[in-house]
Amino acid sequence: MKRLTFLTLATLAACGTPQEQCISRNTRDLRTVDRLIAESEGNLKRGYAIETVTVYEDYWTHCPGRPRADGQPVPPRLCLDERPVTERRPKAIDLYAEARKLDSLKAKRKLLSREAEAVIAQCKATYPE
Repeated sequence: MKRLTFLTLATLAACGTPQEQCISRNTRDLRTVDRLIAESEGNLKRGYAIETVTVYEDYWTHCPGRPRADGQPVPPRLCLDERPVTERRPKAIDLYAEARKLDSLKAKRKLLSREAEAVIAQCKATYPE
């Protein structure tokens, strides 16, 4: 139930009332820990992590020509350029270390959740709707 409440608040954070901005600003760490918990649970369920890697691919493009010394234009020519491409790759992980990390994140979430309850109440008192 609490998780649903915080997910609802995270969704509302995109809106712009002062109360929502206050809540969003003060629960950022909690949302980050929730995202990391979901990632860690997914890693354990799959048995491996997924890492995002940026690689660069060569491609042909038209390069503008420079004017010659006599002022005559040089037509555009083909030249090689690079573009970044993001790939998702499987990565081996230590499942026991991942399980310990997940336990640690869940303990941190409980602490942040308790702290967030007070902050949310204060935001609601400061910025009533």
